[in-house]
This record gives sequence, structure tokens and C-alpha cells, in this order.
Amino acid sequence: MSVIRLGKKGQVSIPRSVLSRLGLSGDEMLLVETSEDGAIVLRPAGVYPLEVYDERRIEEFLQEDEMPPELGVRLRRTLEDRAGE
Repeated sequence: MSVIRLGKKGQVSIPRSVLSRLGLSGDEMLLVETSEDGAIVLRPAGVYPLEVYDERRIEEFLQEDEMPPELGVRLRRTLEDRAGE
């Protein structure tokens, strides 16, 4: 167990040995919780990038998702042929 000091601004430094044991580096996002017995619990946070699409990008997706007319004709013919078998 290590003893650390709470700084004037409410900051603490986690000893390097503790970080190493947990596989954490110095640039990690952590969730902080408190327990009923007054403990402060830190847990690694899963942070994932989020992309917000504007109307132009959505239109690009829709265009890429469209089936070319000639492919549609071939598909219909194939389905009709299989339905007739």
C-alpha cells in the first residue's frame, strides 16, 4: 500500500509501481466513483472516437449504396431464372 498526498487543487499522483501493475500509462482516461464506505475507486474508461455525419457525407453513403441499373437488370433476370427452375 502506498500513501499519497492530495494536492491543494484536489489532484493526486498515482505511483508508477501501481500504474505498471495495472498496465496503465500516464495518459489514460479513468472513471472515478465513490463507495458507501468512503473509498475512491478509479477504473479505466473505454473511450472511442465518434464520427458525426453531415448531410453531404450521408448523401455520399447513399450514393455508394445504390445499385447500378445494369446490375439490377442482371439480378432480376437471375432471380426470374431461378424462380422458373
